[in-house]
Amino acid sequence: LHCDVLKMADFEYSDINPANELEKRIADAFLIFDHHGNKTVDVREIGTILRFLGCVPTEADVNEVISATEFEDSNGTVHLSKFLPYVSQLVAEHKMEPAPPEKLLKAFRVLDQEGKGFVDKEYMTKLITEEGEPFTVEELEEMMAVAVDMATDKIAYELYLNQLLVDF
Repeated sequence: LHCDVLKMADFEYSDINPANELEKRIADAFLIFDHHGNKTVDVREIGTILRFLGCVPTEADVNEVISATEFEDSNGTVHLSKFLPYVSQLVAEHKMEPAPPEKLLKAFRVLDQEGKGFVDKEYMTKLITEEGEPFTVEELEEMMAVAVDMATDKIAYELYLNQLLVDF
């Protein structure tokens, strides 16, 4: 699986010359977030850009990209000239890809020890906010809005995974 890089509108590159279609798409996505027209973005936009490209980075991944691409004297900005080759290589190496559906199903089945086909909302909320890399409040709300059956307050995980596949 690879980052699903979206086809974007053409931008003026001037001093940046994307070498292939992948680099062009990455540059196009980056330039959407360049609010000053100087081929730079605030480091706080990097996670959004990566997700916009279809990648699924952890916060550690985002921080790694920032560390590798941020200019030392830039006051928290990343220039396209450093971002483009670095992210192109990550995408080419299939980094930051979403987990395959089979792996997600297996994980849900581990959580559903009784094999009922669902996980309680409260249990899932506790896990994803307290274990591993915790979800943000926004990520939690987005997930629960799609995943939870409001009538039962449970996550029927096979249905939820099917919804994810349709949306993806």
